[in-house]
Amino acid sequence: MASSHCLIRATYCHNLDFQHKKYNHNSKLSLNSNLIKPNKSSIVYATSSNKIRCNLNVKETNEGDHEKKERKAFRLLIAGGGIGGLVLALAAKRKGFEVIVFEKDLSAVRGEGMHRGPIQLLSSALGVLVDIDKDVAEQIMKVGCVTGNRINGLVDGPSGEWLAKYDLLAPAIKRGLPVTLVICRMALQEILLNAVGHHIVFNKSKVVDFSQDPQKVVVTLEDGQKFEGDILVGADGIWSEVRKKLFGAQEASYSGYTCYSGLADFTPSYINEIGYRVFLGSNQYFVVSDVGNGKIQWYAFHKEAARSIDTLAGKKIRLMELFGSWCSDVTTLIAETREDMIFRRDVYDRDMIYSWGIGRVTLLGDAAHPMQPNLGQGGCLAIEDCHQLILELASIKKRSLYEIVSALKRYEQKRILRTKIVHAVTRMASKALAAYQPYIYLWTLRLPHISFHVFGCVLRFVLPHFMTWLLTGQ
Repeated sequence: MASSHCLIRATYCHNLDFQHKKYNHNSKLSLNSNLIKPNKSSIVYATSSNKIRCNLNVKETNEGDHEKKERKAFRLLIAGGGIGGLVLALAAKRKGFEVIVFEKDLSAVRGEGMHRGPIQLLSSALGVLVDIDKDVAEQIMKVGCVTGNRINGLVDGPSGEWLAKYDLLAPAIKRGLPVTLVICRMALQEILLNAVGHHIVFNKSKVVDFSQDPQKVVVTLEDGQKFEGDILVGADGIWSEVRKKLFGAQEASYSGYTCYSGLADFTPSYINEIGYRVFLGSNQYFVVSDVGNGKIQWYAFHKEAARSIDTLAGKKIRLMELFGSWCSDVTTLIAETREDMIFRRDVYDRDMIYSWGIGRVTLLGDAAHPMQPNLGQGGCLAIEDCHQLILELASIKKRSLYEIVSALKRYEQKRILRTKIVHAVTRMASKALAAYQPYIYLWTLRLPHISFHVFGCVLRFVLPHFMTWLLTGQ
C-alpha cells in the first residue's frame, strides 16, 4: 500500500479539520500559535525499507543579548504570506527580528487542486527548513508523503517506456539531508502559520505601494494603512506589486502551454515502486505524483494559444482527445478523476532580472524569478532564498543604510546564478518538446529515431548529475 512510504499521510482539503477555521478578515489570522522549542539533534528520514536516523549537524548559534536586542529593534516587512513569505518570517523570528507579514488573501490556497496542487519539497529545501527550525521541519516531514525513496524519472508518453531515471535517495542520505517529499499546501501553510504566530500575519492586507528614505521604508496597504520598517521584502508572487513599483510594469511571458490539473482518488498497482514520473510527448507532457492518502496528483500540459476555452463537452473529453492514444498509466488517471476535480490555467513566467532590489527593498521567490512549473522548483527556490537572505541580514552589525543595502546585494549575488540556471532549464525543457520524436514510422514499422536516441543517451548521463545538484543545493 502507498501508506508504507509516508511518515504520516497528508490529509487533503475535504478531510482537513482546519479547513473550517474562520479568519478575521479585518486584520489578523485567528489561528492559535502552537510553538514547541526544538530539542532534538536528529530527525527520522524515511526510506522504502526502513528508517534512517541521521545526525543533522546543524550549527547552533550562541548570540549575545546585545545582538538580540539590536535585531529586536530591526523591523522586517514582508509583502506576501505564501510559502516564501511565511518561511522568511519564521527564519527572521528565530533570529530575533521584529516581523510583519502582509497577505491579501490567505484563503487563496484553500480549495487545493484548483490551480496549485500539493507542493514538492526537495532535500535542499527540507535541509533549509531544518536549519531554520528543526521542530517545524519535523512536523512537515511527519505530514508529508515521501516520494524520493522510489523510482522517479522521465517516460515516453505514448509507449510508457522509461527514458531516464534519477536517484533522489542516495544523494540525500550521503549528505545527511531529508528525503524529497510532497505535502499538501494547506497543511504546509498551517504548520508555518502556527510557528510564525497569528499576531505577525495580517490577512486582507495587500501592499500596493511603498516609499523609502535613508532612515526607513514605508508600505501602504490597499485600505490606506501605512507601516514603517527597516527592510521590505516582496514575496508576493509572479504578479508582484512590489516588483512593479521597483522596476515598472512588465508583461509576463506566456509559456505557450496551458495546464490541466487533477486530483484522483486512485491507488495504482505501481504505487510502491514509483513516486514521480513525467510522461513526454510532442508539444505536451503529463506529470504524475503520489501525494498520499490514496490520491494521485497529475498535471497535463499542452501547447496552445493563451486564453483558449474548453468546449461544453468538458475537460475530460478534451484531455482524452489530447492524451487518449497515450499509455494506460496516463489515460487511466484521467478516467479516474472526477470532472469537478479538473482545473485549468495558462502557464506564465518572466524574463530573468539581475537586480532584485533598490535600497531597502528586495524580492524573493516568484516575485524575483518566476519560472515554469515543469521542474516543480518554485517553492523550493523560494525557501532557499529565505535562508540566504536571513543569513545576510543576520550579519548586519549596525542599522545603517550602507550595511542594509550591502547585505541585500550579497543575497542577490549569491542566489542569482542558481535561479538563473533553473529558470533557463525550465524554458529549454518546454521548447525541446516541440522536437520530441522518439520514433519514426514506416508503414506499420516503428523505428528508433537515431538523433533522439543519441540525445537520450546524453540525457541519461546528464540528468542524474543535474538532479543531484538540484536536490542537494550544490
